[in-house]
Amino acid sequence: MAAPVDLELKKAFTELQAKVMDTQQKVKLADLQIEQLTKTKKHAHLTDTEVMMLVDETRMYEGVGRMFILQPKGVIHNQLLEKQRMAEEKIKELEQKKSYLERSVKEAEDNIREMLMARRAQ
Repeated sequence: MAAPVDLELKKAFTELQAKVMDTQQKVKLADLQIEQLTKTKKHAHLTDTEVMMLVDETRMYEGVGRMFILQPKGVIHNQLLEKQRMAEEKIKELEQKKSYLERSVKEAEDNIREMLMARRAQ
């Protein structure tokens, strides 16, 4: 009778280990993406700060592929603000995803602890 319970526990541990490894990889990936987005946001902010210090008549060019297009200062400013906003939104999404992954692993660990407690109680 003990053998089926032991097999059940072993299977649960194996599943948990696989889930933990997968989740750790996803969390590391999310951390890397957050770090990259933070750098992008900071770069856009610094660029916008410098652009806003220039006079309105300054000729500004936007890089598009292998060419540059003349753009007014307001358009460049709006593009940089949009870039910052998009980076911030993606960072928030990744933070939520990361916390969800961590919670799901914790719940799985708690379930296995409960199984062990039930096993010891028998």
